[in-house]
Amino acid sequence: MNDLPETMSLAARLRNNFLAGLIICAPVAITIWLTWSFIRWADSWVKPYIPSRIDPESYLKFAIPGFGLLIAVVSITLIGFLGKNLIGRSVVDFSERVLHRMPLVRTLYRSLKQIFESVLTDQSSSFKRVGLIEFPSPGTWSVVFIATDVRGEIAARLNEDGREMVAVFLPPTPVPTAGFLMFVPRDRIKLLDMTPEEAAKLLISGGLVMPDYKPRSMETVFPVWKP
Repeated sequence: MNDLPETMSLAARLRNNFLAGLIICAPVAITIWLTWSFIRWADSWVKPYIPSRIDPESYLKFAIPGFGLLIAVVSITLIGFLGKNLIGRSVVDFSERVLHRMPLVRTLYRSLKQIFESVLTDQSSSFKRVGLIEFPSPGTWSVVFIATDVRGEIAARLNEDGREMVAVFLPPTPVPTAGFLMFVPRDRIKLLDMTPEEAAKLLISGGLVMPDYKPRSMETVFPVWKP
């Protein structure tokens, strides 16, 4: 009878050690797997277009993981550098004029270009701020990523009552890549100090990973936000 508690204690220790090992190994293994999968995906897209004379694999006879990704990064950077000078700008403008003459392609191109310019430019503040809105019912709050101020026809329609509207993205849990675009009055959004990365961790974990809170001045964190 006295052996039962010792057996249970040993089993509990083994269980705790297994869980501790799982906490250590699982994030490392998943990170390595995702990184390796991304490198292989990038290589599969780029390597077929690399001339054999500059491809080291044709000389070494074994694969070099990440070489295609490196070529893609260098090429994109070089294109960006060339696109800023006069000759490169002329080529880009000519290419855009050709695309704008294509009925279906021009709509897709304009939309994609506007999205990338809005998200990737240094001046953009889109999705760099996190807030709370009452959703789906009063008293119930959801985390949202603040996109931008509402403009155009939607702003004209929604601002008729004098309230400034803001476009926000409401992501689901635990996959925040999909979600809902919502237009919310500026004064109904509670701004948060947490970064978008911390908010993403909160959503992916289903609320289990709460970021540490260090109070900061809202004027320092969000200097352009004027409720």
